[in-house]
Amino acid sequence: MDSSAPYLEDTCPGDEFAALDALELDMPALQARARDLFALANAWTERHDAILAATPAASLGVVEARLRRIGIRWGMAPGVRITGLVPALLADATSDPQRPR
Repeated sequence: MDSSAPYLEDTCPGDEFAALDALELDMPALQARARDLFALANAWTERHDAILAATPAASLGVVEARLRRIGIRWGMAPGVRITGLVPALLADATSDPQRPR
């Protein structure tokens, strides 16, 4: 994703990201309809490619990033799902009050 591009995916008015919203809403049904993992992967790929094909070049980076996050969330793309709060690391590990002494 181009770091100079504005991050508009959640605040963009209009229908530019309607296909992404529809995909996110349809993922539980898509998973339920798939008879196996191969069928789910094929259905995901078809929707993914159709969304990318319909995306204007100016929004491609934002759409690709959001598709990747959706794919990670549903196990369709490699990546780490964060399901909880990750505390910041301390600058000095010896100052950790919970560290056993």
